[in-house]
Amino acid sequence: MKELLETIARALVQFPDDVKVQEEDKDGEVLLTLSVNEQDMGKVIGRSGRIAKAIRSVMSAAASKADVKVSVDIR
Repeated sequence: MKELLETIARALVQFPDDVKVQEEDKDGEVLLTLSVNEQDMGKVIGRSGRIAKAIRSVMSAAASKADVKVSVDIR
């Protein structure tokens, strides 16, 4: 899961070396925290949160295939 989120985020941003993903396991749910450069925050979130919503949808689809619950936090 972590690698998929990193790959998606690196493709969107101007500073791919600043992309960091932390993975935590809480109560059977995987919490992924995505950190990007401040200048790239708008590219990751998108207009009205559309990109962030799409990222969460893709991660949810991948998680359901792996029979895991996942949530994505963008910082």
